[in-house]
Amino acid sequence: MEKDTNYVQRHAAILTRARETGLVRATPLAVQMGVAVQTIRRDLRALCAAGLLERVHGGAVLPSSVSNIGYGDRRALNREAKARIAARAARLIPDDASLFLNIGTTTEAVARALHRHRNLMVVTNNLNVANILAENRSCTVIVAGGRLRRSDGGLTGDLAVQAIARFKVDIAVIGASAIDAGGDILDFDADEVRVSRAILDAARLSVLVADASKFTRRAPVRIGTLAEVDHFVTDALPSERLAMACADWGTAIHLT
Repeated sequence: MEKDTNYVQRHAAILTRARETGLVRATPLAVQMGVAVQTIRRDLRALCAAGLLERVHGGAVLPSSVSNIGYGDRRALNREAKARIAARAARLIPDDASLFLNIGTTTEAVARALHRHRNLMVVTNNLNVANILAENRSCTVIVAGGRLRRSDGGLTGDLAVQAIARFKVDIAVIGASAIDAGGDILDFDADEVRVSRAILDAARLSVLVADASKFTRRAPVRIGTLAEVDHFVTDALPSERLAMACADWGTAIHLT
């Protein structure tokens, strides 16, 4: 097989195009550059793995540190990895338990993985989680009040924080938008972070669920650190240094 020596120029051209248009798609790029669509798809995968682009449905975008990508794109992003993470997280949750599930597509995957659990009481500020768990007749669902975020069914604000503060549950399962190299857990919306913080404070045990793409993203608002989490379920870690830090903190890592 002939060695591809032009990928550096293609990568630079793809990033330039992404800055100009916001979204890049494989087929138009292939036509523009005169290469096979499979070549461009390989380029996009490499750029996403390097954190220079972020996969969305139908293409890729530049990663943002101040605004999240759309809910539909987040839901499609790393779907299989999220399903594996959810299945592993569900094994940490026994029957006859009370728990929180916060806003996020990975916590929604956890809700789906709980379809055979019995006698759960779930408190959530995520209408999508509530609808998923409504299918489990052995699960009691309590929806925290708050301001509805129509884009993803999340409930945030003072009412949500006050509602959550009334509970003390066995397990909190939370997602996040980003995790930095030092172990800080990050998100985009300050109101959502307040709710996530309240959820962690009102639980006896905490579980963070996040796929490896969260290590290449940036977000501006801090939820907390991996040191505050009892269990971290993910599909990969970015460094041995972070794994050793988690061991020092007593944070159990579960790799799918």
